[in-house]
Amino acid sequence: MCDTLVALGNSTEDGNVIFGKNSDRPQAEAQLITFSPKKGYSKGDQVKCTYISIPQAKETAALIMSQPFWMFGCEMGSNEHGVVIGNEAVYSKEKYNETGLLGMDLLRLGLERGKSAKEALKVITDLLERYGQGGSCAYNQQGWIYHNSYIIADNNEAFVLETADKWWIVETVKEIRSISNNLSIRGKGDMRRKGIIQHAIDSGFCKDDEDFDFAIIFSDPQIPNSFSIESREGYTLNMLKENRKIINPSLMMDFLREHDVGICMHGSFQSTGSQISHLKKNVKNSVHWFTGGSLPCLNVFKPYIFPAEDQKFSVKKPEPYDELDPMWFWSRHKEFIKPYKKSSIKPEKQVYLDKLAQIEKNLITEEKIIANQAPSLSENEYLNKYINLNKKAWELAEKQIL
Repeated sequence: MCDTLVALGNSTEDGNVIFGKNSDRPQAEAQLITFSPKKGYSKGDQVKCTYISIPQAKETAALIMSQPFWMFGCEMGSNEHGVVIGNEAVYSKEKYNETGLLGMDLLRLGLERGKSAKEALKVITDLLERYGQGGSCAYNQQGWIYHNSYIIADNNEAFVLETADKWWIVETVKEIRSISNNLSIRGKGDMRRKGIIQHAIDSGFCKDDEDFDFAIIFSDPQIPNSFSIESREGYTLNMLKENRKIINPSLMMDFLREHDVGICMHGSFQSTGSQISHLKKNVKNSVHWFTGGSLPCLNVFKPYIFPAEDQKFSVKKPEPYDELDPMWFWSRHKEFIKPYKKSSIKPEKQVYLDKLAQIEKNLITEEKIIANQAPSLSENEYLNKYINLNKKAWELAEKQIL
């Protein structure tokens, strides 16, 4: 379960693209903020993904990822070129494979190899057609296999990509868009894999070209013709619609903390990581906010910019880890917030919430001040101010769970 949202510049407060995602995963699965630097490779090199290896690219971009600790891929992330991607589990009538590229592997590969949203989209669709998607999506657990949908964005445009096994379809975002855990692209989309309509006809999903409606005919179980305001799909889109032209990073954080329909999900599945990205016209000034811990309602978003080498991350290397480390911030924070997870607001919980709110408000205010100073600062001065703000955010977050 997840929710991913995007608002293009024509729908935000300052004219810049804003992206947000909650990653809803098994509540005991750590999700780490990791950094992978820009790298070059030799011809013939292979990249070991979660279940299979594929040829490596000549060069990969620097990435910041929110990464389930046991896999190669990531649930969401950003690259040095200002591309961001978030994925969702979706279910279709097409087959599910025991091995292949995880949807999260495809996401990371798209970020590593795409210098724009359009390039990342092509990377993912090409790899999907060639290698397919598959494999268990749960740590040490077979059988939980799903297909994937994505929002892929940069500072200029965004796309919704939805898949059913090796078949795919794309919708170009015009203003605002959200996706949850159902196929959502209606009709024929704006782009699609060659042959998908004939495949649907041959499979008995639709009668003819005019009868083709991707989300309706490929979904399993069947989805309604429209989602109500009480559904996560309906609620997220309505939040974006009602706040068009005033959407900013702080408001997107509020969206991810919504509890009426469970955008901020609590329970055996819960929001184990969150990301907000403010994609500015000058890519170097884009700011990416990550929680690095479960439940955005009980967490502080921490700011990152590129180049990111000197900022603080959950671990030093973005490797698949064999087991949880109880000393990770994610693990310690998970234990600390146990008394505060219930919906009731007790005095001690309110004290904690008030502290978090003030910390985050101050961080956002300081970030705005740095952004406004940008024209008068050298690149090093600008970067150092963000490095210090990032470290300050982490220090304050750590202080709250001591």
